[in-house]
Amino acid sequence: MFNYFTNLSYPIQALLATIFTWAITALGAMIVFFFKKVNKTFMDAMLGFAAGVMISASFFSLLSPAITMAETLHLTPWKVTVIGFLLGGVLLFTGDQVFSHLEKRKSFAKGSSFKRCLMLITSITLHNIPEGLAVGVAFGSLYYGIDGATLSSAYMLALGIGLQNFPEGMAVSLPLRREGLSRKKAFFFGQLSAIVEPISGVIGAILVIKVRCLLPYLLAFAAGAMIYVVVEELIPESQTNQKKDFMAFFTLIGFAIMMIMDIALG
Repeated sequence: MFNYFTNLSYPIQALLATIFTWAITALGAMIVFFFKKVNKTFMDAMLGFAAGVMISASFFSLLSPAITMAETLHLTPWKVTVIGFLLGGVLLFTGDQVFSHLEKRKSFAKGSSFKRCLMLITSITLHNIPEGLAVGVAFGSLYYGIDGATLSSAYMLALGIGLQNFPEGMAVSLPLRREGLSRKKAFFFGQLSAIVEPISGVIGAILVIKVRCLLPYLLAFAAGAMIYVVVEELIPESQTNQKKDFMAFFTLIGFAIMMIMDIALG
Protein backbone atom coordinates (compact mmCIF):
# COMPACT_ATOMS: atom_id res chain seq x y z
CA MET A 1 0.00 0.00 0.00
CA PHE A 2 2.82 2.40 0.90
CA ASN A 3 4.70 1.69 -2.33
CA TYR A 4 1.51 2.18 -4.31
CA PHE A 5 0.98 5.60 -2.72
CA THR A 6 4.55 6.76 -3.34
CA ASN A 7 4.28 5.82 -7.02
CA LEU A 8 1.30 8.11 -7.54
CA SER A 9 1.71 11.60 -8.98
CA TYR A 10 2.19 14.35 -6.42
CA PRO A 11 -1.17 16.05 -7.10
CA ILE A 12 -2.89 12.69 -6.53
CA GLN A 13 -0.93 12.21 -3.31
CA ALA A 14 -2.04 15.69 -2.23
CA LEU A 15 -5.62 14.81 -3.12
CA LEU A 16 -5.56 11.63 -1.04
CA ALA A 17 -3.89 13.43 1.88
CA THR A 18 -6.49 16.22 1.88
CA ILE A 19 -9.29 13.68 1.53
CA PHE A 20 -7.88 12.31 4.79
CA THR A 21 -8.02 15.75 6.45
CA TRP A 22 -11.59 16.18 5.19
CA ALA A 23 -12.48 12.70 6.53
CA ILE A 24 -11.23 13.67 9.99
CA THR A 25 -13.51 16.72 9.86
CA ALA A 26 -16.38 14.42 8.89
CA LEU A 27 -15.44 12.13 11.79
CA GLY A 28 -15.63 15.08 14.16
CA ALA A 29 -18.98 16.13 12.73
CA MET A 30 -20.21 12.55 13.19
CA ILE A 31 -20.02 13.03 16.96
CA VAL A 32 -23.43 14.67 16.63
CA PHE A 33 -24.94 11.19 16.17
CA PHE A 34 -23.64 9.97 19.53
CA PHE A 35 -23.05 12.85 21.95
CA LYS A 36 -24.37 16.25 22.88
CA LYS A 37 -21.11 17.19 24.59
CA VAL A 38 -17.51 15.94 24.34
CA ASN A 39 -14.89 15.87 27.08
CA LYS A 40 -13.25 19.29 27.00
CA THR A 41 -9.89 18.19 28.40
CA PHE A 42 -9.52 15.57 25.68
CA MET A 43 -10.36 18.04 22.95
CA ASP A 44 -8.06 20.74 24.35
CA ALA A 45 -5.20 18.24 24.54
CA MET A 46 -5.81 17.32 20.90
CA LEU A 47 -5.78 21.00 19.92
CA GLY A 48 -2.54 21.56 21.85
CA PHE A 49 -0.92 18.55 20.17
CA ALA A 50 -2.04 19.71 16.72
CA ALA A 51 -0.65 23.18 17.45
CA GLY A 52 2.76 21.71 18.22
CA VAL A 53 2.75 19.62 15.05
CA MET A 54 1.77 22.62 12.93
CA ILE A 55 4.36 24.96 14.48
CA SER A 56 7.10 22.41 13.85
CA ALA A 57 5.84 21.72 10.33
CA SER A 58 5.78 25.44 9.57
CA PHE A 59 9.53 25.62 10.01
CA PHE A 60 10.93 22.19 9.15
CA SER A 61 8.51 21.33 6.32
CA LEU A 62 7.71 24.77 4.90
CA LEU A 63 10.00 27.68 5.83
CA SER A 64 13.27 25.76 5.75
CA PRO A 65 12.59 24.28 2.29
CA ALA A 66 11.40 27.72 1.15
CA ILE A 67 14.78 29.20 2.09
CA THR A 68 16.62 26.39 0.29
CA MET A 69 14.52 26.77 -2.86
CA ALA A 70 14.90 30.57 -2.85
CA GLU A 71 18.69 30.15 -2.78
CA THR A 72 18.50 27.61 -5.62
CA LEU A 73 16.48 30.05 -7.73
CA HIS A 74 18.92 32.88 -6.89
CA LEU A 75 16.25 34.82 -5.03
CA THR A 76 16.76 36.72 -1.78
CA PRO A 77 15.69 34.13 0.85
CA TRP A 78 14.64 36.52 3.60
CA LYS A 79 12.54 38.63 1.23
CA VAL A 80 10.79 35.60 -0.24
CA THR A 81 9.99 34.04 3.11
CA VAL A 82 8.86 37.28 4.74
CA ILE A 83 6.57 38.18 1.82
CA GLY A 84 5.05 34.72 1.60
CA PHE A 85 4.77 34.27 5.37
CA LEU A 86 3.04 37.60 5.97
CA LEU A 87 0.67 37.13 3.02
CA GLY A 88 -0.45 33.81 4.47
CA GLY A 89 -1.25 35.43 7.80
CA VAL A 90 -2.85 38.47 6.17
CA LEU A 91 -5.24 36.26 4.20
CA LEU A 92 -6.66 34.66 7.33
CA PHE A 93 -6.57 37.92 9.27
CA THR A 94 -8.59 39.62 6.51
CA GLY A 95 -11.08 36.78 6.51
CA ASP A 96 -11.51 37.06 10.27
CA GLN A 97 -12.01 40.81 10.04
CA VAL A 98 -14.61 40.48 7.29
CA PHE A 99 -16.69 38.01 9.26
CA SER A 100 -16.29 39.98 12.49
CA HIS A 101 -17.64 43.02 10.65
CA LEU A 102 -20.58 41.04 9.29
CA GLU A 103 -21.39 39.71 12.75
CA LYS A 104 -21.56 43.27 14.10
CA ARG A 105 -23.95 44.43 11.42
CA LYS A 106 -27.52 45.03 12.44
CA SER A 107 -28.87 42.23 10.29
CA PHE A 108 -26.72 39.71 12.11
CA ALA A 109 -26.83 41.25 15.55
CA LYS A 110 -30.60 40.89 15.74
CA GLY A 111 -30.70 37.63 13.85
CA SER A 112 -31.08 34.13 15.19
CA SER A 113 -28.26 32.08 16.61
CA PHE A 114 -28.66 29.86 13.55
CA LYS A 115 -27.22 32.72 11.48
CA ARG A 116 -24.23 32.77 13.79
CA CYS A 117 -23.79 29.06 13.14
CA LEU A 118 -23.77 29.75 9.41
CA MET A 119 -21.10 32.38 9.99
CA LEU A 120 -19.10 29.74 11.85
CA ILE A 121 -19.39 27.34 8.92
CA THR A 122 -18.23 30.02 6.50
CA SER A 123 -15.29 31.17 8.63
CA ILE A 124 -14.05 27.62 9.20
CA THR A 125 -14.40 26.92 5.48
CA LEU A 126 -12.36 30.05 4.73
CA HIS A 127 -9.35 29.01 6.79
CA ASN A 128 -9.57 25.42 5.52
CA ILE A 129 -8.54 26.72 2.08
CA PRO A 130 -4.93 27.64 3.02
CA GLU A 131 -4.72 24.49 5.16
CA GLY A 132 -5.50 22.38 2.08
CA LEU A 133 -3.07 24.54 0.13
CA ALA A 134 -0.37 23.85 2.71
CA VAL A 135 -0.73 20.10 2.28
CA GLY A 136 -0.78 20.43 -1.51
CA VAL A 137 2.37 22.57 -1.48
CA ALA A 138 4.11 20.07 0.83
CA PHE A 139 3.46 17.18 -1.57
CA GLY A 140 4.08 19.25 -4.70
CA SER A 141 7.48 20.36 -3.40
CA LEU A 142 8.61 16.71 -3.35
CA TYR A 143 8.83 16.99 -7.14
CA TYR A 144 12.08 18.98 -6.80
CA GLY A 145 13.77 16.82 -4.15
CA ILE A 146 14.93 19.79 -2.09
CA ASP A 147 16.27 19.42 1.46
CA GLY A 148 13.53 19.42 4.08
CA ALA A 149 10.79 18.47 1.64
CA THR A 150 10.23 14.81 2.48
CA LEU A 151 7.34 12.40 2.24
CA SER A 152 7.32 11.81 6.00
CA SER A 153 7.10 15.56 6.70
CA ALA A 154 4.22 15.87 4.23
CA TYR A 155 2.47 12.98 6.01
CA MET A 156 2.90 14.59 9.41
CA LEU A 157 1.69 17.93 8.12
CA ALA A 158 -1.50 16.28 6.87
CA LEU A 159 -1.84 14.49 10.21
CA GLY A 160 -1.48 17.72 12.18
CA ILE A 161 -4.08 19.49 10.09
CA GLY A 162 -6.35 16.47 10.31
CA LEU A 163 -6.14 16.43 14.12
CA GLN A 164 -7.19 20.04 14.43
CA ASN A 165 -9.99 19.44 11.92
CA PHE A 166 -11.65 16.95 14.26
CA PRO A 167 -12.89 19.56 16.78
CA GLU A 168 -13.78 21.88 13.90
CA GLY A 169 -16.22 19.31 12.58
CA MET A 170 -17.81 19.15 16.02
CA ALA A 171 -17.75 22.93 16.38
CA VAL A 172 -20.08 23.12 13.39
CA SER A 173 -22.33 20.09 13.76
CA LEU A 174 -23.10 20.32 17.49
CA PRO A 175 -24.30 23.97 17.46
CA LEU A 176 -26.44 23.24 14.39
CA ARG A 177 -28.00 20.31 16.21
CA ARG A 178 -28.77 22.56 19.17
CA GLU A 179 -30.52 24.93 16.77
CA GLY A 180 -32.96 22.22 15.79
CA LEU A 181 -31.45 20.73 12.65
CA SER A 182 -31.67 16.99 12.26
CA ARG A 183 -28.55 14.98 13.06
CA LYS A 184 -28.10 14.19 9.36
CA LYS A 185 -28.23 17.84 8.32
CA ALA A 186 -25.95 18.92 11.16
CA PHE A 187 -23.43 16.27 10.10
CA PHE A 188 -23.73 17.29 6.44
CA PHE A 189 -22.88 20.93 7.12
CA GLY A 190 -20.12 19.93 9.56
CA GLN A 191 -18.23 17.87 7.01
CA LEU A 192 -19.00 20.32 4.22
CA SER A 193 -16.80 22.97 5.85
CA ALA A 194 -13.67 20.96 4.93
CA ILE A 195 -14.61 19.93 1.40
CA VAL A 196 -12.50 22.83 0.11
CA GLU A 197 -9.32 21.17 1.39
CA PRO A 198 -9.01 18.50 -1.34
CA ILE A 199 -9.72 21.16 -3.98
CA SER A 200 -7.14 23.64 -2.69
CA GLY A 201 -4.69 20.80 -2.01
CA VAL A 202 -4.66 19.70 -5.65
CA ILE A 203 -4.43 23.31 -6.84
CA GLY A 204 -1.46 23.93 -4.53
CA ALA A 205 0.40 20.84 -5.75
CA ILE A 206 -0.19 21.67 -9.42
CA LEU A 207 0.88 25.31 -8.99
CA VAL A 208 4.12 24.26 -7.31
CA ILE A 209 4.97 21.77 -10.06
CA LYS A 210 3.98 23.95 -13.02
CA VAL A 211 5.36 27.27 -11.79
CA ARG A 212 8.60 26.51 -9.99
CA CYS A 213 9.37 30.12 -9.06
CA LEU A 214 6.20 30.19 -6.93
CA LEU A 215 7.34 27.33 -4.71
CA PRO A 216 9.30 29.30 -2.06
CA TYR A 217 6.53 31.89 -1.85
CA LEU A 218 3.81 29.24 -1.53
CA LEU A 219 5.76 27.32 1.10
CA ALA A 220 6.20 30.47 3.18
CA PHE A 221 2.56 31.45 2.51
CA ALA A 222 1.34 28.12 3.85
CA ALA A 223 3.57 28.52 6.92
CA GLY A 224 2.15 31.98 7.65
CA ALA A 225 -1.42 30.75 7.31
CA MET A 226 -0.75 27.83 9.64
CA ILE A 227 0.98 29.93 12.30
CA TYR A 228 -1.95 32.34 12.24
CA VAL A 229 -4.38 29.45 12.85
CA VAL A 230 -2.20 28.15 15.69
CA VAL A 231 -1.80 31.51 17.44
CA GLU A 232 -5.32 32.80 16.84
CA GLU A 233 -7.31 29.62 17.44
CA LEU A 234 -5.59 26.44 18.58
CA ILE A 235 -3.37 27.59 21.46
CA PRO A 236 -5.86 30.13 22.91
CA GLU A 237 -8.62 27.49 22.86
CA SER A 238 -6.44 24.81 24.46
CA GLN A 239 -5.35 27.28 27.14
CA THR A 240 -8.93 27.84 28.29
CA ASN A 241 -8.66 24.46 30.01
CA GLN A 242 -8.13 24.50 33.78
CA LYS A 243 -5.11 22.25 33.23
CA LYS A 244 -3.49 24.72 30.86
CA ASP A 245 0.07 23.74 31.87
CA PHE A 246 -0.78 20.16 30.92
CA MET A 247 -2.19 21.39 27.60
CA ALA A 248 1.05 23.26 26.92
CA PHE A 249 2.94 20.00 27.43
CA PHE A 250 0.86 18.39 24.66
CA THR A 251 1.96 21.23 22.37
CA LEU A 252 5.58 20.38 23.16
CA ILE A 253 4.91 16.69 22.45
CA GLY A 254 3.35 17.54 19.09
CA PHE A 255 6.30 19.73 18.16
CA ALA A 256 8.81 17.07 19.23
CA ILE A 257 7.15 14.28 17.27
CA MET A 258 7.00 16.38 14.11
CA MET A 259 10.64 17.40 14.60
CA ILE A 260 11.70 13.77 14.97
CA MET A 261 9.82 12.85 11.81
CA ASP A 262 11.58 15.61 9.87
CA ILE A 263 15.10 15.23 11.21
CA ALA A 264 15.49 11.53 12.04
CA LEU A 265 13.20 10.02 9.40
CA GLY A 266 13.30 12.69 6.72
